[in-house]
Amino acid sequence: MTFNPNSQLDSSQVSRGRGKPVMIGGGIGGVALLVLGLIFFGPEAVLNQLGSGEQSQQTQDDLAEKCRTGADANRDVECRIVGTVNSLNDYWPTGTRELGKQYRNPSVELTSGTWSTGCGQGNSNMGPFYCPADETAYFDTSFFELMRQQLGAKEGPLPEEYVVAHEFGHHIQKITGDINRTRDGKTGPQSNAVRLELQADCYAGVWAANATKTHGPQGQPYLEPLKDSDIEAALGTAEAIGDDHIQETSGGRVTPENFTHGSAEQRMTWFKRGYDSGSPTRCNTFDVDRV
Repeated sequence: MTFNPNSQLDSSQVSRGRGKPVMIGGGIGGVALLVLGLIFFGPEAVLNQLGSGEQSQQTQDDLAEKCRTGADANRDVECRIVGTVNSLNDYWPTGTRELGKQYRNPSVELTSGTWSTGCGQGNSNMGPFYCPADETAYFDTSFFELMRQQLGAKEGPLPEEYVVAHEFGHHIQKITGDINRTRDGKTGPQSNAVRLELQADCYAGVWAANATKTHGPQGQPYLEPLKDSDIEAALGTAEAIGDDHIQETSGGRVTPENFTHGSAEQRMTWFKRGYDSGSPTRCNTFDVDRV
């Protein structure tokens, strides 16, 4: 999904932190295995104590300087996150009203290495994640390239924007209270853990359907209309991060009883349901017999 080159970005909605570097034996292969196992997991379940991480806030000046317009978002991955966050924050007040709730912006942080969060210690090897305790979504932009190289995610901006929108979906679940449904600790294709992730995928699809209708402070839409190739790329990414595909990619056999995020087919189906409906009320994965 391409940004309108003339749209104005608000970099104040994204902060930049830096944690301590993390070294994993085996180089990129070791990192990939951790990502394969941990991608998109709820932070309360997967945050590990991997040494003492520190987070140091950097000035926002450089982010504000380089991320001014949609044209910047089209050329730079950090600016693309800024623009996506702007668009999500513009859409979700409307979306949460449909759900009978009031929206509040989450915090968003660009970081790397290891760092402290309200859920424990964060680590880049986990991939992007949302921490409900501090209502913050954390992103290491190097993950996007790893997602393409190791998981087979599709090229293009929408797969990256989908990842950001998925984590915002978890923030919506914090607002609605659905995020608490996974405390039973169960796994499997019909578990609450899977239903939570599929709902976040559906919410990402809802945002994609409405993104071209949300306007920035200057009245310009943030994003240009979606092309069929954009949706195909997003669906291909949803397929790549299905539990069954990740298990196969990591060299193991497919064990549905261990699913925590949903199969490739489930993830594609629920993203598409959100996109086709354009309404978050169609994303209630907890009230259907089978997802």
